[in-house]
Amino acid sequence: MSHFTKIKTKLVKEEFLVQALKDLGHQPKTGNVKIKGYQGQMTDVDVMIPTKNAGYDIGFVKNGNEYELVADWYGIKDINADKFVDSLSQRYSYNAVVSNMEEKGFDVVEEETEDNIIHMTVRRSVF
Repeated sequence: MSHFTKIKTKLVKEEFLVQALKDLGHQPKTGNVKIKGYQGQMTDVDVMIPTKNAGYDIGFVKNGNEYELVADWYGIKDINADKFVDSLSQRYSYNAVVSNMEEKGFDVVEEETEDNIIHMTVRRSVF
């Protein structure tokens, strides 16, 4: 019996997902990778990160246009799933916004985080 749980997300671009994971201090691996869970069970994912819990990883698999978070939370004791998704979603959104602003000719000139809210000041480059 599988212990893996899938959690739907609104994450759609792998580049922003991978960068968000790096921002949070993880070392993601991409491609055709597997994650481990209870009693060595494995499942295929597109992006994986190891955890500090021996034999348990966290992964993301593309389902349609969005990624699903996949993990055997039974063995992951040091990461709260809800807080992890919240933090990851915030960093993902941050990276998407910065990329979008840069594409439109804006630069981030100042940013401040207060109570988990990121305030950014952007300026358009004038030539």
